[in-house]
Amino acid sequence: MSQSDAHFYINRELSWLQFNTRVLKEADNSKSPLLERLKFIAIYATNLDEFYMVRVAGLKRLYSARIIESGPDQLTPLQQLKEIRRYLHQEKEELERLYFSVVGELEKEGLKVYNFATLDKKTKIKVKEYFETHLYPMVTPIAVDATHPFPHLNNLSFAIAVKLQNDENPSEIKFGMVRIPRMLPRFIELDDNAYVPIETIVGEFVSDLFLGYSLLECTPFKVTRNADMEIEEEEADDFMELMQEGLKMRKKGEITRLEVGSNASEEMLGFLNAHLKVEEGDTYASKVPINLGALWEVIGNKNFPHLIFPPYNPRILAPMSVDANIFEILDENDVMMFHPYESFEPVVRLIQDASKDPDVYSIRMTLYRVGKNSPIVKALIEAAENGKQVSVLVELKARFDEENNLHWAKALESAGAHVIYGVPGLKVHAKIALIVKKVGKDIREYIHLSTGNYNPATAKIYTDISFMSSNYLITKDATKFFHNLSGFTHRSRLETLLVAPLQIKQKILALIESETKAGINGRIILKANSVVDVDIIKALYKASNAGVKIDLIVRGICCLRPKVPQVSENIRVISIIGKYLEHARIYYFKNASPQIYFASADLMPRNLERRIEIMTPAFNQDVANKLFGILKMQLEDDMQAYELQSDGNYVHVEQTKNINSQKVFEDYANTLYSESKCTEKTKTKRLVQRMLKES
Repeated sequence: MSQSDAHFYINRELSWLQFNTRVLKEADNSKSPLLERLKFIAIYATNLDEFYMVRVAGLKRLYSARIIESGPDQLTPLQQLKEIRRYLHQEKEELERLYFSVVGELEKEGLKVYNFATLDKKTKIKVKEYFETHLYPMVTPIAVDATHPFPHLNNLSFAIAVKLQNDENPSEIKFGMVRIPRMLPRFIELDDNAYVPIETIVGEFVSDLFLGYSLLECTPFKVTRNADMEIEEEEADDFMELMQEGLKMRKKGEITRLEVGSNASEEMLGFLNAHLKVEEGDTYASKVPINLGALWEVIGNKNFPHLIFPPYNPRILAPMSVDANIFEILDENDVMMFHPYESFEPVVRLIQDASKDPDVYSIRMTLYRVGKNSPIVKALIEAAENGKQVSVLVELKARFDEENNLHWAKALESAGAHVIYGVPGLKVHAKIALIVKKVGKDIREYIHLSTGNYNPATAKIYTDISFMSSNYLITKDATKFFHNLSGFTHRSRLETLLVAPLQIKQKILALIESETKAGINGRIILKANSVVDVDIIKALYKASNAGVKIDLIVRGICCLRPKVPQVSENIRVISIIGKYLEHARIYYFKNASPQIYFASADLMPRNLERRIEIMTPAFNQDVANKLFGILKMQLEDDMQAYELQSDGNYVHVEQTKNINSQKVFEDYANTLYSESKCTEKTKTKRLVQRMLKES
């Protein structure tokens, strides 16, 4: 059989839907506290919004352009759209079941989500007063008829469609809508830990908004638009100005999805579709509140700490300490940290200390997603104001973070930093910082490399590898890397570090080929967010047929189909969904030297061919052992891991050892931090040490 056969590849979009299903299934995990289960419903809904804004929008564009080219699975854009609709309409029932199940259990705990109609008479009076004082001045009633055109609705706009009857002329029927501003809470909180969806309150008092008319029918609805900006940098002299225009256009993109309440009549749907022009398959009528991503308003209730995971305090482990001089540590050691189990604070402090140190000459960084109120960017601004040479590449094309990145880019530039606004034709996804410092009579360089962003907030919920060093071979490459970014040469090779688009894919293919030649003595373990690249998948199939044992730990999309006879019999794929979002990329090859690497790049064409990424070899044996220990522990996980089957579906790994790798890493970090003699912690420490020894 040819490895090019469509049957041997899973469609990318359908694989992503499977990933989001695994997220939703965590709402059914009875071992998790109730608000954590509700959190997974919120994440599922937010993920689906972005999927329709970007991926479905892209398929619709391809279909409209009559493009039938497809990936290795050979599904056309139209076939993919049909499968997506079928899948999501079918999954809607499971979403409704889980939502009402979790909300029902929360009510037993005293945390309630009610519709207005189910409130008692006394509470209804109280809510009516709230409507009159807080909502009536804010919402906007809009008539829609020959003289009142249907208004433009921005992406993710939430409103209520209404059907009205003239009180004086009952034969006169009107349609309109009530716009609900985004700054209003989605769920109105009552005094007794009860929440009411805002649309059920506004819907109850629609007649107060349209005087002289009585309400016949109302339904909430939400629109999703194409939000994937296509930036043609070569067409604009001012890239920042072009990006700002793109952000404005995002609000006006083609509507890709319509969500409505399940009570919507055919007549009401006809009214909406007459103006919104949404295909029938992309209209979703649901019994659950629309815009479930706003459930964070309920999840954030502080009165139920027993309904969330116990808070975990990330640890600062040796050789780092709260008052340590990081530069002196790096003069003697390479340091690898595994966030969020190990604190991100040393990374922040590295940049802050550098901004204040009179012996530091320059700081160079790439910034992809830094978040709001970023202490790192503030430190860079301070460094620039202190006269240090600060050079920062701010990736303005970081999807959905463009506006925030524009803000920081302007602030850095105003402070005197040299700001690079991306690279033409490539997105810079590499995570790297380089500090040049005078040490005695010498000049010394210090580097930080990471699989994740310079964002202290996400560093508490994303698992990522962080590496600091003063190794000359690495810092020399880093200097060349930054020179290339600020100059004209963006597609150059490095000697120790590996960069995309020129080196990473070629290196990974060469490493897979070496294991293939080793046959049954070969061993490959790859941990990534996504595995999509066809060349790498084909190479893994070839290695599997040569007898190489291959384990893939892939959180999200995996287009490789495992366990197919004579194709992928030796390949196992698992996905870990848990308290933290698995984000680290670690690549292990038994017969290589060095054996293990960490990277900013996933195994996708966009990362390997259309982005600037960095993959770092682990020369330091302690660092290599720690990375390998992470892989081995995750392969042992049988509580949060799902295994991909040859039919493209995922099943929960059979639970025999009761190992939750994320909990093990928490306990291990706590043990190292406290040196506790607790039996359970000692057991955890020994378990991880056993994993490390096997390297």
